[in-house]
Amino acid sequence: MSRFCLLLMVLRVEAMTFLPRQEQMRGVIWDVDGTLVDSFMLGYTATNAVLTKRGFHDISEDEYLFGCRYTTPERLARHIGLIPEDIEFGTVGADMAAQFDAYYITKVDTSTAPLFHGIRDILQKLEIQNRPMGALTNAAVDYAKAVLKVNALESMFCTVHGADDVPRPKPYPDGLLACCEELNIKPQHCVYIGDSPTDGAAARAAKFGLSIGVAWPGAANSESKLRESENFDFV
Repeated sequence: MSRFCLLLMVLRVEAMTFLPRQEQMRGVIWDVDGTLVDSFMLGYTATNAVLTKRGFHDISEDEYLFGCRYTTPERLARHIGLIPEDIEFGTVGADMAAQFDAYYITKVDTSTAPLFHGIRDILQKLEIQNRPMGALTNAAVDYAKAVLKVNALESMFCTVHGADDVPRPKPYPDGLLACCEELNIKPQHCVYIGDSPTDGAAARAAKFGLSIGVAWPGAANSESKLRESENFDFV
């Protein structure tokens, strides 16, 4: 992440303070992979480990990046050539996802899922401002909790959800609405920060007050792609 991007992000978060009190963004909810932490290689190597164990060939980094728009079960099923219309799509995807999560979560540490430069400073600033924070990922909730734990962030996050513990994953609003309920803050007073068009779509569906798209260097989605999605208030 460039210092310029970091400065813009801080200013956008600080701008909440200058809104009328009834319109202020009180809660901040974060996506995890590609937003809080740089976990690309962790996800990529874990994916190929599962594919190899099942007798399939490795995928390329580009194929992995393309698949990241889907939830883990759907992504893995697609990686082996299945499509949603296939009868075994759901069951095979779920089975592979369980295998992936079991491997993925045990490999989480500060070298495989480090915070992007400057993120800790932003989180500490928000904590000082007494802005409740949450995390929502389309990965497993235990993975998100592991990421927060190894990076010593558990105490900063009041609510954490994943695709496996809400009725429907992003781009549906279910996870964000669950976070709002647990923070006891109305959606219109919350901001969601993510790196994928589905993050912005989920924020829109949940009627969030503000959505911010981030595109750190090497991200799965470029800044132009996030802008073209028209799902975010700011990119």
